[in-house]
Amino acid sequence: MWGLSAALGLLAAWGTVDTVLAVEPVAGASSLATMFGDGGSSGRDARKSASKAMPLERMAEADRRAAEKILRNPTLYRRLPVESFTCDRALLDFSLTHPEIVVDIWRVLGISKVALDVTAPGQWRMSDGWGTEGTLRLLHHDRTAEGGTMVLLGQGGYTGPLSPQPLSGSCLLLVRYRPTGTAADGTAKHAMQVDAFLDADGVGLEIVTRTLQPLIVRSSASNLHEICQFMASLSSAAAENPEGVARLAGRMAKIPPADRQTFASLARNAGSGGGIALDPIAAEKLPAKLASRWLPARQLEREQIR
Repeated sequence: MWGLSAALGLLAAWGTVDTVLAVEPVAGASSLATMFGDGGSSGRDARKSASKAMPLERMAEADRRAAEKILRNPTLYRRLPVESFTCDRALLDFSLTHPEIVVDIWRVLGISKVALDVTAPGQWRMSDGWGTEGTLRLLHHDRTAEGGTMVLLGQGGYTGPLSPQPLSGSCLLLVRYRPTGTAADGTAKHAMQVDAFLDADGVGLEIVTRTLQPLIVRSSASNLHEICQFMASLSSAAAENPEGVARLAGRMAKIPPADRQTFASLARNAGSGGGIALDPIAAEKLPAKLASRWLPARQLEREQIR
């Protein structure tokens, strides 16, 4: 989800106007105070806390050096607001380790232009469809009963109307998540927090500092919120219509068969242990229902008619 948040990594870095999912662009604001009024923080204490929480000693030497280089003097630091959401735990764990599956679901549903392709274990190539391209690498991931921690390194650039010159740089992401209880319907509740360190190259330093910082901050928070909302919607759909969600796996053309099968099994298990009978009509309508929050009304009507 940070590959969920994976796709968010480079988008956060380069402040693309549209969020990861195809929601309305965030309106501009005239002051940093307005833009930063999201419950997050760019303060020194938050930055020190995030730097201290980085599991540097558990990284490979080359990865540790890459992380330390960004931590020493980032162009921009931001702790995004904590997101609280419900999601089947097994489905969330699988999505966090296989973010390309969620991104391919977005493609199937027609709600995002983001592409995320596996190039090696724990490594991806990404494009947001709006001018941002780059790579993402998992530097560290640990999981316990109390939650988990992920550290990802995004490297890439942006070419488009938001900047008079191409931008390039790196974004180091600390993603922490933990269970927070159980919702009334029995679904697990989770909290997720992301700390982002952006290191812009050359001319990008001045552009980011003077011009794009408010947009980067606001779009990053919006992206993370929408990603978590999508996971909540996907989990809810799996609980109500497990076979319909499982059928989505058959349309994930970019995903290896074994991973599609695992996703389908998790969806069926999320549906009351797989005991819900197949409703062919509901299964057929599920993609449009799942996409309804993010598709424009006219496009949603076309999807529902199909």
